Amino acid sequence: MSIKKEDIDLLGRLSESFGPSGFERETARIVKNAGSAYSDSISFDRLGSVIFTKTGGDSAPKILLAGHMDEVGFVVTGIDENTGFLTFGPVGGWFDQVLLGHRVKIRTRKSDVTGVVASKPPHLLPPEEREKVVKLTSMYVDIGATSAKEAEMDFGVRIGDPIAPEAGFVNVGKNGMVIGKAFDDRIGTFVGLQVMKRLALGRIRHPNTVYFAATVQEEVGLRGAQTVSHVVAPDVAFALEVDIAGDVPGIKPSEAPSRLGKGPSILTYDASMIPNQELKSFVIDIAEQEGIPYQLSTVSRGGTDAGKFHLSGSGCPSIVVGVPTRHIHSHSAIANLNDIDSAIRLMISVIRKLDDKKVRSFTQV
Repeated sequence: MSIKKEDIDLLGRLSESFGPSGFERETARIVKNAGSAYSDSISFDRLGSVIFTKTGGDSAPKILLAGHMDEVGFVVTGIDENTGFLTFGPVGGWFDQVLLGHRVKIRTRKSDVTGVVASKPPHLLPPEEREKVVKLTSMYVDIGATSAKEAEMDFGVRIGDPIAPEAGFVNVGKNGMVIGKAFDDRIGTFVGLQVMKRLALGRIRHPNTVYFAATVQEEVGLRGAQTVSHVVAPDVAFALEVDIAGDVPGIKPSEAPSRLGKGPSILTYDASMIPNQELKSFVIDIAEQEGIPYQLSTVSRGGTDAGKFHLSGSGCPSIVVGVPTRHIHSHSAIANLNDIDSAIRLMISVIRKLDDKKVRSFTQV
């Protein structure tokens, strides 16, 4: 594995940064600072996505790599007049059962405020109610305020303030495992930054113009992907994502084929996109030629930024390369640094082998 400690530290900063969909600015600043030294230029769409450009050869087909930097989060929807407890709504998809008892961070006009997601104390519930699943609509965030006036005036909380999970990044140090929040999709963002870094530091020759975009608002409808597609107008696009790892109890391989430690996944289809088949075969061939481990995967529900990329312009050959990850959309996901490194190496190998002739072959009949 060639991921250095300084790079793992960057992954940790990305993971811990505050960036729910629509509120990605803190994460965007980290991304901008991390990638600026390894690109020829930096641009932005008007939603907040960050776009790096690295020019290769003369023929220069436009190759887009993209990882979305937003995370699932919440917004404040109300403040109880008498208690100061906050009601909240989801930004992106949440499984309600992962929320209770966890800390969250509310970004207010004054400062960041820590709170705890809570509900009625189970000790005080009758047996029939204690056995029911608690829904998000029955939960609240306790910030330690005693009234709405205190929450608003002293803490600075307002309706519409963003809320993100609060959880630290952990490098387990064994078998390459790392734990953290927002791995969907700070891992994909990290992969893209590392590709740009290795292309620059290794002075790797390739006949393409490579764009890496850290997109916004993927979790609420692939919105940054649509605007980035308009800005870049790519010839080929790669969504750098996490993949839902199926190596947990109760999941059949047919439901989620990818496993931690077995290499990045090449997505064969999802609900938003069927990849260009020639491009898919090309990526598989490169992985096998370079001895890079890979897995074939499917996601029957959900989609990625590639769902917008492949429909951009008159159509754009697109595919998803994912890093298997457990427990996404929670406070603590788990991934493997070896899979991340293999994804980086795969993307560099793909970029080196792409050229104008190969790109045109993806859509020839």
